[in-house]
Amino acid sequence: MNSKLVIGLMSGTSLDGIDAALVKITETTGVSTNMDVELVEFISIPYSQQMRQEILNCCDEQVGTVDKVCRMNFKLGEWLAKSVFQVAAKADMSIEEIDLIGSHGQTIYHDVRDKSLISTLQIGTGAVLAERTGITTVSNFRLRDVAAGGEGAPLVPYVDQLIYTSSEHNRVLQNIGGIGNYTYLPCGADVTSVKGSDTGPGNMLIDGVVSILSDGYLHYDQNGKWASKGQINQKLLNKLMSHPFIQESAPKTTGREAFGLNYARQLIRWGKEYNLSDDDIVATTTAFTACSIIKAYQRFISDSIDQIIIGGGGSYNLTLVRMIKEYGRATLGEVEVLTQEDLGFSSEAKEAIAFAILAYQTMKGCPNNLPQVTGAAHPVILGEITPGQNLYQYLNW
Repeated sequence: MNSKLVIGLMSGTSLDGIDAALVKITETTGVSTNMDVELVEFISIPYSQQMRQEILNCCDEQVGTVDKVCRMNFKLGEWLAKSVFQVAAKADMSIEEIDLIGSHGQTIYHDVRDKSLISTLQIGTGAVLAERTGITTVSNFRLRDVAAGGEGAPLVPYVDQLIYTSSEHNRVLQNIGGIGNYTYLPCGADVTSVKGSDTGPGNMLIDGVVSILSDGYLHYDQNGKWASKGQINQKLLNKLMSHPFIQESAPKTTGREAFGLNYARQLIRWGKEYNLSDDDIVATTTAFTACSIIKAYQRFISDSIDQIIIGGGGSYNLTLVRMIKEYGRATLGEVEVLTQEDLGFSSEAKEAIAFAILAYQTMKGCPNNLPQVTGAAHPVILGEITPGQNLYQYLNW
């Protein structure tokens, strides 16, 4: 059987750091849509406070000048390259054993406000990765989908269909990174029956509110402890749920432009107007993420849901998971809510694994977007290929 070792790299909108997953991909029947995926090794490299702030500055419309974005494109490329060496070393493998890198990079701007000119920008140039490692690198996955009329996201539903389709259950795969997004997999799903969309804020808004209320001392609500101390204010929650993005039709995408620090500041101002404590503001912000997730299922999934499987950093926020269970039970009935770990997978590694698989499919010449999810006019092969020393050896995968 044909096996390849691929490293997937992910830096999400939460700006926690770089996730690097080394996976072994084996085609089980000689067809690239039939594969076994084994997670060989995984590391997560947190950003320093300075690095995180520099990236945040690049995302800011006011201070994110072209010189900062230009320099960070290369600086982040160096960090991504170091993560490749580190995950290979942890797996006790030489860099020469790695066949391919798939790098999402870091989204700096994602503009879907004008549907006639959608644009997205990810930095962390694949040229630096290929040069430092010698490994052929696939990057800039989102651009081709946008060029084909899509929003460039979400891309993970394609991978979810390959790995998580069940012959017994209608499943929702809910990722909670900086932004929340779901994949709906009906029982026995093929690529044409998959649904998916962004749901709204994931951790990003919670992180922003926590950072502001703690004067920068905290960057996130560990295990949801802060939110667990407060009470949900229904008046504020209703106001948050009236956000224009929540009301839009799917498929749709969003990002820091809608739910970043500016919106976090506005949310806190509303909370203070309602005389809420900081505890209540954090609890209500957390409820907003949970409620927006379940509301998306109500609006856009017409079939029954048997299981909700949560991944991403939000799966470790116990208060958020509890709220999802409560809102889900109240509106969807008895739905089983699980995490990636319950299925023997890693919540942290899920997206990095996804970009390893997407890169593999790119090298196989397989279209790897889902037009019904992204809004693209047709299937396309995603990504830009930067040749490494091993490119010509693997042209015939």
